[in-house]
Amino acid sequence: MPYTVTIDCDNGNGYDGRIGVRISSIFVIGLGSMLGALLPIAAARTKRMRVPPLAFFITKYFGSGVIISTAFIHLLSPANKALNSPCNTGLITNYDWAAGTALMTIFLMFFIELMAARFDVFGAHAHDLEATDPAKDLIKAAEKPKDGKSNVHKVFTDTHSHSNGTLESSPDSINTDNELGIIPVTAGPSRPSSPVPAEPFRTRSSIPGRVNDLSYPPGGEDHLGHQREHMVDHDHFAAQMTALFILEFGVIFHSVFIGLTLAVTGDEFNVLYIVLAFHQTFEGLGLGSRLATAEWPKKKSWMPWALGFAYGMATPLAIAIGLGVRQTFTPNSQKTRVVNGVFDAISAGILIYTGLVELMAHEFMFNPEMRKSSIKMMLLAFLCMCVGAGLMALLGKWA
Repeated sequence: MPYTVTIDCDNGNGYDGRIGVRISSIFVIGLGSMLGALLPIAAARTKRMRVPPLAFFITKYFGSGVIISTAFIHLLSPANKALNSPCNTGLITNYDWAAGTALMTIFLMFFIELMAARFDVFGAHAHDLEATDPAKDLIKAAEKPKDGKSNVHKVFTDTHSHSNGTLESSPDSINTDNELGIIPVTAGPSRPSSPVPAEPFRTRSSIPGRVNDLSYPPGGEDHLGHQREHMVDHDHFAAQMTALFILEFGVIFHSVFIGLTLAVTGDEFNVLYIVLAFHQTFEGLGLGSRLATAEWPKKKSWMPWALGFAYGMATPLAIAIGLGVRQTFTPNSQKTRVVNGVFDAISAGILIYTGLVELMAHEFMFNPEMRKSSIKMMLLAFLCMCVGAGLMALLGKWA
């Protein structure tokens, strides 16, 4: 016997009063968003708050998992549902625009980051940087150098200085330089000493693991060494700033739409209210931990606070706007579904790229401290990330 499926394509909203509780959501969700985004910044940059490095370490990697899970569970899945709704008609039904939009966004994000680094969008920053990362300090403190000797990164850090434009080296650092294929040139009467490549035209070694192999994988010591970090530091700064603003853009757009939805939702308002309070707090932790640990020019030390505040205000303002247009806003109309779905897909692409490249790859595979840390430290970071992703995925059951 054939089954009959009835599809409800009502264009109205489910607003059913309870204006007092809805107004309270503006302050409750706003407070959670603010705390999530600003507490990590305050913990890392305010001396009065003495937060244990372990707490910051857990928050940082927990937040990374939250962002990655948000991309797939809270953005890409709703975008697919909205753009592939059986109530849609016309051109939107001819292709899977949710996945296609996310894919195009990923390539666009990579192109933007590539161009930002290529053309020095954020300008020269020299040594005018300010960063505090208790999570990184914890990883460094857990390092156990082999044979009681400092590793390559520590040798370079302790023995090389940039004061007065000269490079000072100790005998230990000279030995390290020789291992990396660098020999010092004796300073003449009119010029300071400086390291030059022992073999200027040396090509990459084809032997995996050689110190002069700059590729990854498997990479060599030079890939993670202090000297190479100086050569790529400027490009990394531009890429880091671009990634942060992209991440901010993605989470704010997502926050706006969920605020509008909460304002006019019907029977499921109570559950959605509770879930979104946790959702916005966790997402704020993910964003705030990234803003806190970034290297910001001292003249722009206010920037992470401003970006955190902007995130904290996004959802409360959207809820207030939604309540203002609660009688005319139609979240179930095709126009609203398409707009919401497209922006969810764009935000999903942004967070997928940021999460997989900037958070997972850079923090675990290209982070010198993490690469040299103990296996326990690495597994703890990975576990924190999995817990964050798991809890955020669980919230997707209700919102």
